[in-house]
Amino acid sequence: MDPKLNAELRLRHAQALTRREFFARAGVLSLGGVALGHLGLGSGTGWASQPSVNPLALKPAPRAARAKSVIYLHMSGAPPSLDLFDYKPELQKRHMQECPESLLKGQRFAFIKGVPKMLGSPYKFRQAGPSGAWFSEQIPHIAGIADEITVVPSVWTDQFNHAPAELMLYTGSMRAGNASMGSWITYGLGTVNQDLPGFIVLLSGGTDPTGGKSLWGSGFLPGVFQGTQCRTTGEPILYANNPPGMDRSSRRRTLDAIRDLNQAEARQFGDPETLTRIEQYELAFRMQASVPEVFDIGREPESVRAMYGAKPGEGSFANNCLLARRLVEKGVRYVQLFDWGWDIHGTSPGDDLMEAFPKKCRDVDRASAALIRDLRQRGLLEDTLVIWGGEFGRTPMNEARGGSTFLGRDHHPHCFTLWMAGGGIRAGGLYGATDDFGYKVVENPVSIRDLQTTILHQLGIDAHSFLYRYQGLDQKLIGPTGEGQVVQGLLA
Repeated sequence: MDPKLNAELRLRHAQALTRREFFARAGVLSLGGVALGHLGLGSGTGWASQPSVNPLALKPAPRAARAKSVIYLHMSGAPPSLDLFDYKPELQKRHMQECPESLLKGQRFAFIKGVPKMLGSPYKFRQAGPSGAWFSEQIPHIAGIADEITVVPSVWTDQFNHAPAELMLYTGSMRAGNASMGSWITYGLGTVNQDLPGFIVLLSGGTDPTGGKSLWGSGFLPGVFQGTQCRTTGEPILYANNPPGMDRSSRRRTLDAIRDLNQAEARQFGDPETLTRIEQYELAFRMQASVPEVFDIGREPESVRAMYGAKPGEGSFANNCLLARRLVEKGVRYVQLFDWGWDIHGTSPGDDLMEAFPKKCRDVDRASAALIRDLRQRGLLEDTLVIWGGEFGRTPMNEARGGSTFLGRDHHPHCFTLWMAGGGIRAGGLYGATDDFGYKVVENPVSIRDLQTTILHQLGIDAHSFLYRYQGLDQKLIGPTGEGQVVQGLLA
């Protein structure tokens, strides 16, 4: 062979070597082997030594669990609690009066400037359920399930911009790169139905949440645990079907050959992402048969679709709620719904309290209540934890950005409302309270860490000992400092 060509080939080969492969061929695997063994990814009992292991296989909960699955309904953009659940007569009295200095001193806001006017809700409220919780006239259907849910007006966060607040809520960090809650849960517990992803994400409202796909990413966990985004129009999962000219038997033979090659690589180099690749190929093959059936809400009786307000073929929140019930019924561990459009600043009719807000309420009110009723009548609510809420609160002051005459509220981290149902949560409850203006928590504060800890607890997981070793640290959903307590007052 031409010496020049031979040298070029050797150079290309060297450039193609991965760092792991270089050390393996150089015979210095001892240090890497120690590290991999410590992570459970080298020789011994880790995945890499068992290429046939299924990382999504069902695992028993470490502790007694009240819930087996989770449906999280996220209103992306942060709905205004003061116009939904947190009725404040004193705020009504102060409507359009100047904000007291005590609420402004030492505070910072995303958009409010100067001395804003107080903003009472333009909507009527009524009490419902055994706890006497308040509900706006804009959510009559949710008020109708007051005896099934517990309303929590005392949640708070330390983030007042959308993306960091959503990341904190779902990954435990304001910065992208950490594992999401659904990924942690499927990592810890696996999933019942091996023909469907363990963690499914459904979107409505026309766009992704502000926090982006990191909200369902696996971060430092193996990629097999990331959420699978599905669509309610067209193919539920893109590129899962066979390309033209390939039938199912041809696809099976192709996957078998790829699997053998990947297993050989996994045995040699111990990279868990190789096993992730194997499982993702296999899951995609199984989903070709299972996904079309479970995503076809046309199979539901007309009475059920009407209860949700669902219409086949639409990319709506109502369709997604019905799909969420069908998915947990089929054994999916964690279903995340994101509904965009709740950023009610009042800069135009597209984001104000009088036009945009009622439309968003109509989008979600009926379907949210139908989901709880449907789960209950099918015997699923007891084992399914449902959470409804946003990423932070909204101010009791009118934003009036740039002199806008439309009504709206600025970002507010000090308190916001969510509600929970099923999965061992106390039914018909009210936990916590805010001050006369809905500005700060005055009773039973619930931090984001507390919420995360409580969700994991209901699934039989201790958030303080549930960890993954990465970059020399014991990574946890609740962060490294040991914050987060189970909110016993929420539990049945």
